[in-house]
Amino acid sequence: MSALPPCPKCQSAFTYEDAGMYICPECAHEWSAQTSIDSEPATKVYRDSAGNILHDGDTVTVIKDLKLKGGGGVVKMGTKVKNIRLVDADHDIDCKIDGFGAMSLKTEFVKKA
Repeated sequence: MSALPPCPKCQSAFTYEDAGMYICPECAHEWSAQTSIDSEPATKVYRDSAGNILHDGDTVTVIKDLKLKGGGGVVKMGTKVKNIRLVDADHDIDCKIDGFGAMSLKTEFVKKA
């Protein structure tokens, strides 16, 4: 039995090798056999609609009207959002918008101010 590395995503021990790639059957993650196990995973780069790199604490502007689910209302185009926090989720930005409160936004609907 060969000693294949565990999946770096879910830590499953059931990985297998195929054409120079390691594959995890549990989470379907694939990674190169050339990649070092001890290397740090790459950090995600968040970009706005224009391709500018975003960082925690940046100020962004909403580029289109965004309808809110639930309570209704609309975040208007041109609304400035200060002190954003980037998260690794479906909506990449957690923030507070004056008049609306805490909410999450997608990076594709904002531009760096």
